Amino acid sequence: MIRLKDIVVKFGDFTALHDINVQVNEGEFFTFLGPSGCGKTTTLRTITGFIEPAEGSVFVKDKDITHVPIEERNIGIVFQSYALFPTMTVYDNIAFGLKVKKLKKPVIDEKVRAIAKKVELADEKLNKAVSQLSGGQQERVAIARALVTEPSIICLDEPLSNLDAKLRVQLREELKRMQKDFGITSIYVTHDQEEALTLSDRIAVFNKGRIEQIGTPNDIYNHSATEFVCNFIGDINRLSDGIVTQLASLSSSIDPKQHHYIRLERLHVNEPAEEGVLSLPGTVTMREYYGLYIKYYIDVGSQILKIIERNDGVHIYEEGNQVIVSINPADLMSYPAEGGTEAER
Repeated sequence: MIRLKDIVVKFGDFTALHDINVQVNEGEFFTFLGPSGCGKTTTLRTITGFIEPAEGSVFVKDKDITHVPIEERNIGIVFQSYALFPTMTVYDNIAFGLKVKKLKKPVIDEKVRAIAKKVELADEKLNKAVSQLSGGQQERVAIARALVTEPSIICLDEPLSNLDAKLRVQLREELKRMQKDFGITSIYVTHDQEEALTLSDRIAVFNKGRIEQIGTPNDIYNHSATEFVCNFIGDINRLSDGIVTQLASLSSSIDPKQHHYIRLERLHVNEPAEEGVLSLPGTVTMREYYGLYIKYYIDVGSQILKIIERNDGVHIYEEGNQVIVSINPADLMSYPAEGGTEAER
């Protein structure tokens, strides 16, 4: 559906994107994820036509659109700021693209009302100025405006970042539902790992103008290809040299010269001893209560390990409690000391 081939983007002497290669399938929800300044928005703007690459090509359905004007690409865009016209009504904002196409008024009216219904904007909202709407309603207007011209692709640049946490989670669910309902190919830009893992079919993780890994949320989280991805996605423990040495005595696949990490939920507290699994005595130094789970900080001597345990309402450990932490060597993610791809285990 969308293919970026060897894309290089430069701003003067600065190279913003280095040899970007991405294939987005039809109907896919594909996310560009990474910290600020990593190149994800620049890549999105290259797809939409706001930026022309110094090298490489952009293809849509095998057609080279690298030099095609923005208005001829049939790509809907939702900006971070929504870029709505504040003095216009909701109706006129949604209808704007249709008027540019010079469609007849009855056709415009039918399309505007149909798309408003699909994004759950009530008829009484259509005659209001967008400045009178809440952030969540403005986001719906921006999506409706992008979808009403029936584009084959929609690009969304951090559309939820200006909303409060509760509304962001609610609209995240609605956004995924709408994307499935419309079946439209979607490219989503965010720095929020949870948002990316929740929404995406696949994710491209960006770092300093390069793509570190492309994969499903499960691939990105459980099989991080590089040390950067491993650290950027979710919370994680980097194991101390002392613990690594003990693990190496249990498993020949553990190289003490490498960096070794383990996810919080892969560690366990007070489980029966098991062959090949390292058991470490420790002391609970702090806990954070989240309801569904509890996050513990446990001092095992050489470091403090962060551990997530499901909250069963019974096995809850207090600060100062003595516990045993279990580490299975098979649950480690390992990388060369100089940084790089996940080591074979």
